[in-house]
Amino acid sequence: MKRTDWAEHPERSNLALLRVMTWLSLRLGRPFGRVLLWLIAVYFVAASPAARRASRDYLRRALGRPATLGDVFRHMFTFGTTIHDRIYLISGRFDLFDVELQGQQHIHDVLAQGRGAFLLGAHLGSFEVVRALGRTVPNLRVAVAMYEENARNINAAVAAINPAAAPEVIPLGRVDAMLHVREALDDNRLVGMLADRTLLRDAGPSIQRRDFLGSPAAFPLGPLHMAAMLKRPVLFMTGLHLGGNRYAVHFDPLADFTDVRREDRAAAVQAALGRYVERVEHYCRTAPYNWFNYFDFWQDAAAAGAQSHTPAERQTTQTP
Repeated sequence: MKRTDWAEHPERSNLALLRVMTWLSLRLGRPFGRVLLWLIAVYFVAASPAARRASRDYLRRALGRPATLGDVFRHMFTFGTTIHDRIYLISGRFDLFDVELQGQQHIHDVLAQGRGAFLLGAHLGSFEVVRALGRTVPNLRVAVAMYEENARNINAAVAAINPAAAPEVIPLGRVDAMLHVREALDDNRLVGMLADRTLLRDAGPSIQRRDFLGSPAAFPLGPLHMAAMLKRPVLFMTGLHLGGNRYAVHFDPLADFTDVRREDRAAAVQAALGRYVERVEHYCRTAPYNWFNYFDFWQDAAAAGAQSHTPAERQTTQTP
């Protein structure tokens, strides 16, 4: 089985540098940190040709025009800004941000049922600003489900900033993962997952190719299958950076599997995936510099489809 490009080249991190940036940022303020971000963004534009190419390709699709080098810089600078803002969000400095909430009634509705819900996001905007709401909104508790290696990375990063703010993480890939997810949901917590990346190119029926920004791309079905098996509601979530200190957090309904019969489950999952991809595409066009997949998203999709399905199967997995 072959790992996708993003899995073969994990995102760069340096805990020592993070500690230094945290110390400087908390003492000298957010404006000082943003000056450093300009230099960091310039460095990555110049020194990361693969990421630069992936950014140009994505922005061409999202903007509907050829992407300039300035667009690529803005794309990487926005990514750096959301990473830098994590320092303040994890440290509880919510006063520094102007956060607009849209669709929060959907959160209240699912919590009123008392059975929890899934929050499906993407590498789009800031998940930290969404998770931070769990520390400011009464009765809103968010557990994060992710693979164990990523869980170790995020826990180490948070510990470098504020050990007291470590997220509740449910490691995926273990035999008891489903049990822990069910326990969190039964406790009326929200379980957040990022559902836009496939781990393996030849993941077979666990992926689905859907038209995304003009070409087929591979999306994992696992999160939606889990929600369907556990018979829970599913909401889409994203926290978009709008410039300066402004973020917009959106919640949109994707599916409610509560009363879906077993024989109808597959069709319901397919419909929910269609709504998920539509929401991701919508917000990519609304806030195009917030998409943070710096690899060839569509090439991975082509490889996944070519290796995972027979010709007849590929016809059945195309979007109608």
